Amino acid sequence: MTPHARPTVPEPTLKRLPLYHRFLKERQFHGTPSVSCHRHRRPARPRPHPGPQGPRSRRPLRPSRVGYSVGAVIDGIEEFLGWKKVNEAFLVGAGSMGSALLGYRKFEECGLKIVAAFDADPARLGRTIHGKHVLPLEKLPDLARRMHVMIGIITVPASDAQAVAELLVDGGIRAIWNFAPVHLRVPENIILHNEDLYCSLASLSQKLARELQARPVRPAASGARAATLSEPKFNPKSPQPIA
Repeated sequence: MTPHARPTVPEPTLKRLPLYHRFLKERQFHGTPSVSCHRHRRPARPRPHPGPQGPRSRRPLRPSRVGYSVGAVIDGIEEFLGWKKVNEAFLVGAGSMGSALLGYRKFEECGLKIVAAFDADPARLGRTIHGKHVLPLEKLPDLARRMHVMIGIITVPASDAQAVAELLVDGGIRAIWNFAPVHLRVPENIILHNEDLYCSLASLSQKLARELQARPVRPAASGARAATLSEPKFNPKSPQPIA
């Protein structure tokens, strides 16, 4: 590993780090100053990783008598995951899913800022969705090169996804987050992550079918079902008991 190389971490570990981060943020919110593997068995204490400049680039994270500082561990995870640096992104496909992603504010807490959306549908062009302008698709490559945008998000139908991916690559995009249910062909130097909602839904449906087979649900009487459907809607402003 070169002195400035970021250490390689297995994919399962990378997927666990955001869970550790969420757990630690909850502890921080409740005023917990420190955390240790002896006090919190689930999830396990994250192991500190060396920073992007190697293990000697900064003082190592040292435990106190009561464990690791919650704030220090959160800071280390965010730096390692690259959340402290804001990465700008372009989104292609301003339909239902694209609009939902444009309005998801949590992305910016994780270092991702969608700065513009693109679409080929004339009915969507010129609109502003959650503060983001929808621009013509043909403008994407030039704008990506001029703005040095490195991330592209694809939320178009499967039939259009490959052409969009090629357009992103032409604009100098280095990483693609693909929500279209299709296998994309991209150069080896392009980072491609597929978010396959169909596979997730298939897994959920199969697990539900297996659970219902093991423990069937008895059908409710028609009167009870009608009474349930007529109950007042949930009011988030009213106090609710905590289970």
